Amino acid sequence: MPGRPETTPPVWRQEDGAPVSCLEKIKVLNDNYAELRQMAQDALEDGLLLGCSEAQLRAVLHAMIDSLTNPHPAPPRR
Repeated sequence: MPGRPETTPPVWRQEDGAPVSCLEKIKVLNDNYAELRQMAQDALEDGLLLGCSEAQLRAVLHAMIDSLTNPHPAPPRR
């Protein structure tokens, strides 16, 4: 859609801060990023067209992301 800024995916980093170097992993991460971004954009636009507050829509999307849980937490340090 014209007028939308292009968003470049971040440099994906490992837990120690080193960049992810596997090209296949980067491709999966970038594909997921683009798909989620488009879905969030569509949800924002739908909500606006339906008369919702932009501030509330953004807050709900942020809260949804913040509520995600890590199914693979790091083991406790000893």
